[in-house]
Amino acid sequence: MKLIGSLCAVVFCSFLAFCKPTQEKKDRVHHAKELSNQPHDDANHQYDHEAFLGKEEAKTFDQLTPEESKERLGKIADRIDRNKDGFIIHEELKDWIKHTQNRYIYENVERHWRDYDSNNDDKVSWEEYKNTTYGYNMDEDLHDAEDKHSYKKMLARDERRFKKADKDGNMIATREEFTAFLHPEEFDYMKDLVVTETIEDMDKNGDGFVQLEEYIGDLYTPESGEPEPDWVKTEREQFKEFRDTNKDGKMDRNEISHWILPGEYDPVEAESKHLIYESDTNRDEKLTKQEILDNWNMFVGSQATNYGEDLTRKHDEL
Repeated sequence: MKLIGSLCAVVFCSFLAFCKPTQEKKDRVHHAKELSNQPHDDANHQYDHEAFLGKEEAKTFDQLTPEESKERLGKIADRIDRNKDGFIIHEELKDWIKHTQNRYIYENVERHWRDYDSNNDDKVSWEEYKNTTYGYNMDEDLHDAEDKHSYKKMLARDERRFKKADKDGNMIATREEFTAFLHPEEFDYMKDLVVTETIEDMDKNGDGFVQLEEYIGDLYTPESGEPEPDWVKTEREQFKEFRDTNKDGKMDRNEISHWILPGEYDPVEAESKHLIYESDTNRDEKLTKQEILDNWNMFVGSQATNYGEDLTRKHDEL
């Protein structure tokens, strides 16, 4: 049956909505990801290379000659300059770094794209997604009333998320919009919906708040006769001391947002500013392609930078 066969796709696309509590501690907090495990210092630009290119692509550049590396960097600079005005501003560079860091997400979407784009127009409409994921005749395929109710609830939730991701409101998603639909936590304009979905997952009594026991119940399912683990006791204290900031015994929407989407240090923002500051020779707070190429060894690696060779000495040896 097509509907049952596509259950895995439903779960994948609604991973925030339908994760079941387990014995393992669940972390709903969306932390900012580290751009690199390398030290961030001026003596070694490996951190900058991995932040700017992504870890795997940085390894590729490390095998290139300086000439090849600079040639590819020039092409990347052209791509970053979205409006083609000859300048790369902070937001453009920030968006590029964010894209490279989330490359695995885009690659995952690309792998599944053809499954949903049934008419091959390089877009995915809501109807295409719905029919591929839920089947054409859900009422006929499902005879169990409880299953039918669950699937209709999932369908409505997916439709709401699709509408939110679809910026122009035509219910036809571009790759970027479809990526936002599948991975809403990675897109700023989707984060309000992430909070809504989190509340719906945890709020079992439907009052619009998350009580202490609902919070614990989302993290942990007790086993009969087993003592409560220490980490659960710690989470109870965390709820009382830090999650429930107004001390009314429950978390409201604002408190949940602060919990799962903390306004912490943004490494992408910091790295974008760092690269511009170090390369902006005329101090106009934006970069030209030439300024990037003049400071190429900060942005990308090569055989020369990888082995610590001086380019002038390498030239003399040739």
